[in-house]
Amino acid sequence: MRLGLVTYNLAKDWDIATIIEKCSANGFEGVELRTTHAHGVESALGKAQRVEVRRRFQDSAVVLVGLGSTSEYDSPDPAVLKANIEGTKEFVRLAADVGAGGVKVRPNGVHDQDGVPREKTYEQIGLAFDECATYGASYGVELRMEVHGWVTQEVPSFVHIMAHVRHPNAKVCWNCNPPDVDATGSIAPNFRLLADRIGLVHMRDLYVADYPWRELMVLLRARNYQGFCCAEIPESSEPERVMGYYRALWDAYNDLASCG
Repeated sequence: MRLGLVTYNLAKDWDIATIIEKCSANGFEGVELRTTHAHGVESALGKAQRVEVRRRFQDSAVVLVGLGSTSEYDSPDPAVLKANIEGTKEFVRLAADVGAGGVKVRPNGVHDQDGVPREKTYEQIGLAFDECATYGASYGVELRMEVHGWVTQEVPSFVHIMAHVRHPNAKVCWNCNPPDVDATGSIAPNFRLLADRIGLVHMRDLYVADYPWRELMVLLRARNYQGFCCAEIPESSEPERVMGYYRALWDAYNDLASCG
């Protein structure tokens, strides 16, 4: 497993050079660049700009893990759904050009208030995700759906979404949400429901005691997970200090997890 950073929100105001510098200096091996942030890696980039982004990461020790889009497939409005699917495909092409390993997408909830049955929303999300994952495969870019949103962040609901997803290029981004944790304080039952599809992990602050971080590490190791776990944490006036502590906690949890 490798430690990475999501630019949301700690690094939202950093350009690419700063991201690479601070990640390299503080033991973060990769980064997921979220859309709308100061680094400016967006679909509007021209060919030469895309080549330059790729070069910067290739010349560094920091892996461009992926691009964090805000594409979501739950809207009952067909035009909004289509726009999100096409937006995802634009990000896939961008990811291929800049050398990013994948594109993160998400559901953002169900639409009970609009009278839409939940199963219909789950099916719609799953089929759209499958379409985009199929498209991504032709570019060598993974699609990673974050376990996110009202109701859809609950793992049993997310399982309903994934029941409509067939392409192996469609991966899950485990999001370390509070509903993962059952009444016994364990995430194991929920984790096992999605374990075979996990391709990326987003983590919150590791000092937060409401989540069993050691158990997460043990479960990931048991699955022989070799991907990135990316810190998605608040901005700070002392980012290097925060990153240093985060890396230390990451190492400590990994050491504990290796003991079982």
